[in-house]
Amino acid sequence: MYVIDQQNDHRIEQRARMYRETYPAFAHWANGYGVIQHSDETQVRIFDLCQQLVCEGRFKQIDEVLEILSATDRLTSAAMWLVVHMTYSTKVDFSGSALDAEDFKANPQGHTGGSLNMVPAYVAYMVANHLAGITRSWLMGQGHCVAAIDAVNVLLQNLYPEQAERYPLSDEGLSQLAQDFYSYAITDDGRPGVPLGSHVNPHTAGGLIEGGYLGFAELQYVHMPLPGERLVAFLSDGAFEEQRGSDWASRWWRAEDCGLVTPVMIANGRRIDQRSTMYQQGGLTWFYEHLEQNDFHPIAIDGRDPAAFIWGIFESEARLQACSAHIRAGKMCYPVKLPYLIAETEKGYGFYGAGTNAAHGTSLPGNPRSDAAARQLFNEHAARLFLPRTELTSAIEKITQHKADNRVPEKYHALGQRDVVLKLPTASPQCEKGQALSPMAAVDKRLCEWHLANPGVRVRIGNPDELRSNRMGQTLDLLKHRVLNPEDGVAESIQGAVITALNEEAVVSAALANKGGMNLVVSYEAFAMKMIGALRQEIIFARHQKELNRHPRWLSLPVIATSHLWENGKNEQS
Repeated sequence: MYVIDQQNDHRIEQRARMYRETYPAFAHWANGYGVIQHSDETQVRIFDLCQQLVCEGRFKQIDEVLEILSATDRLTSAAMWLVVHMTYSTKVDFSGSALDAEDFKANPQGHTGGSLNMVPAYVAYMVANHLAGITRSWLMGQGHCVAAIDAVNVLLQNLYPEQAERYPLSDEGLSQLAQDFYSYAITDDGRPGVPLGSHVNPHTAGGLIEGGYLGFAELQYVHMPLPGERLVAFLSDGAFEEQRGSDWASRWWRAEDCGLVTPVMIANGRRIDQRSTMYQQGGLTWFYEHLEQNDFHPIAIDGRDPAAFIWGIFESEARLQACSAHIRAGKMCYPVKLPYLIAETEKGYGFYGAGTNAAHGTSLPGNPRSDAAARQLFNEHAARLFLPRTELTSAIEKITQHKADNRVPEKYHALGQRDVVLKLPTASPQCEKGQALSPMAAVDKRLCEWHLANPGVRVRIGNPDELRSNRMGQTLDLLKHRVLNPEDGVAESIQGAVITALNEEAVVSAALANKGGMNLVVSYEAFAMKMIGALRQEIIFARHQKELNRHPRWLSLPVIATSHLWENGKNEQS
């Protein structure tokens, strides 16, 4: 095994050297920028991607792609530079001058390490969209890493109006951004006083969920995009054990009613105060085996390099498209092995304290405002990330080509712009006058009528127990359990819309994720209690959107928790 790997490594090194020696533009990009460096493996992968983009007619020559990739390195470095300023400083200076004591916050805060790790991932998402000429959607489970999203969005001016007005691309605008981050400012009526938060929020351009409850993005992403849509979902290794059920994603994905999904785990090691189950079980080696056993196709990439993420997004989508074509041709059957990117990195890469527990929050050994040694460390390590304004302007121009691509900005990606309209079904009496009828039977009948009147609208029914015992028999017979191996004579189908699992968080997340369709969750009262966390996160986010007059246009989600009096004799309390 060692000899094979050694031979493969040698071949990769040989190919990368050949490409650098043959193509000056490739050699220029391969040199990287500052802390952004490219391994031989990533170089070989990127060369193949460049050739693919030329063959597809997207670009005329690979030099055009490499120019964009060189700009990507520089934008990534600049965004990391801005992230550390958001944590520590009140002043951002495009000249790159060292900051003085009075330029730092009295109480620096932020999830700096995770945010630094998210910067190359989110920049890569932006650039992959430009390279493909497609605006994909994005989702981030670790909402506390919002500094990365805001930093990149501000530099690219991919902002909603309230942030665009307050944070222009200038010393003053970026300084205001740094001052507002973790400022705890509130208005007279008790609301947040700035259009910025410690987690993803409705001010975050393109944000979908707050992310405070780790693990729900993992449960939702596979149900989010409709056919023809694409989603890149950034996930956390620390969230892997938060909510069980994320390893069932391949069980639910169908090419016929799901868009392309690219899950990306940012694998940056230790959690705040403890080691996660993943690392106790054997680290990433164990996790790769776990993914393979659960019908994923794990793909390792360099989590420190935006180019590795870009290649991974294209590779993941190409694999999923190939599988879809084989299924349509009858050459494959479900489940599809979902590609799953694992971005291996160290917490807080690129800044002082990377890889330590302190990197989770504020990694410097003291506050630069009062500690001269910490101040020197900040200025020294920030300087390694600095990008001169002229180079930043050039990089931004190369990446923000939405008009030329004839596509919408990322702040208006498809999953954030749902607007579902249903055709009203023909009214029919539920029962004859004086006839006894279960309320759930009436719900059952009416839901079927809504579905039959709107056959093109995707349906998700969340079911953590027994649908028939909750008087939803017509719905089950019409829409059927989604399974991989249907049994004859049972209400089951590969294309079923009823998501059944003995995991309440997973089934409610299937419905919450389907904002492009029609949903219902039915459960017993006791089981429904575990759904409250997911519902709370969604309700608060939607309420804040409405307060900003940015109304969510997806359909309201009914969640019915039944409780039967006659069970008291059996279960004592229900």
